[in-house]
Amino acid sequence: MRSLNFARYALSACAAAAMISGCGGSQPLAGPGAMPQQARTASHTVSEWKAQSQARSACPDVVGKPTCFALIQTKGVAPACSGSSCGWAPLDLQTRYKLPIAKGAGQIVAIVDAGDNPSASSDLSTYRTQFGLGTAAFTKYNQEGQQGNYPTYTGWSVEIDLDIEMVSATCPKCTIFLVEANSSDNTDLETAEAEAVTLGAHIVSNSWGCYGSISCVGQSYFDTPGVAYLAATGDAGLNQVGAPAALTSVAAIGGTQLAKSGSQYSETIWDGAGGGCVTGIAKPKWQHDNVCTARAAADASAEAGCSPGVSEYDSHDGGWFGVCGTSAASPIVAGVLGLAGNATKQKGGRTFWERTHRKHLYDVCSSQCLFSTYSYGGGWGSPKGIRAL
Repeated sequence: MRSLNFARYALSACAAAAMISGCGGSQPLAGPGAMPQQARTASHTVSEWKAQSQARSACPDVVGKPTCFALIQTKGVAPACSGSSCGWAPLDLQTRYKLPIAKGAGQIVAIVDAGDNPSASSDLSTYRTQFGLGTAAFTKYNQEGQQGNYPTYTGWSVEIDLDIEMVSATCPKCTIFLVEANSSDNTDLETAEAEAVTLGAHIVSNSWGCYGSISCVGQSYFDTPGVAYLAATGDAGLNQVGAPAALTSVAAIGGTQLAKSGSQYSETIWDGAGGGCVTGIAKPKWQHDNVCTARAAADASAEAGCSPGVSEYDSHDGGWFGVCGTSAASPIVAGVLGLAGNATKQKGGRTFWERTHRKHLYDVCSSQCLFSTYSYGGGWGSPKGIRAL
């Protein structure tokens, strides 16, 4: 039996999303772990990270406009933490996800963010030195592809360092391109997205999105053949998943809470992870569930929780601290995809819905699954090696 809290969590999304998506006109749930009709309520619950003041948003949340999803921990982290004492370290992620970190050389993972982090390169060096990851193959560009004339500061520096450090944590040998948009305006982000592809990126990770809007950025900027696009689903719980994660050409990455007991790791759905049925996005043929008649998100997931989060170094914003949110999950999975080395064969979210792939993901929802091993916030699960990709 699932807990009452989960019932409220899973279906408050459906009820809340009905305001924006009608839960895609969802049909009755069916299959293992399907939620009973009486469990569906219109009640709305606040995600634990908000209710318990575990974290604060690094960027302002502007409904309908692009915002970064990074959360800065405000509870449970020592004021003078450093390295692994701030949160999960690369070794934790590498061990849990069974990653062959000797792979990945030559794979280009691009990060698209808004505004400049003037210390991104040196911050990444500090992070990698702390955790023995070696020297980064890292280049920073503006949205025109220039290594200079960077944009002004927009407040996204925490997000920028989180993204490049999480790719480093899961794929130390990957080449990382940081493409900085002039602003968080959708047209600047679209320009940066296109430039990442022009520069040769095999994988593009986006830890930002538009709460409540599926049209704030254009589909055409996220569907270049041979390029794998990923996007975080946001931290608002099961409602208001917007673009780019909502787009069917993009792998929508939700979040889990990683835990460790002795030498053993485990994961459960993080209740802040965005997901649900996305109105206005037609049901893709590769989704065969009867939970949503529209696109269901997420597709897969990785560590995003705040108890604890991941360790980050950002000299611009105070040094070492803990960070959480699906902002961490998207670049974590992007790094895993870099290890797999087959980005040109990826199919967006469809990859994780194919049985031959999803069997190589951890079941993170257990008895809380909506059907089989699928949940909104956790998708089909988190990486168990690279065979899911």
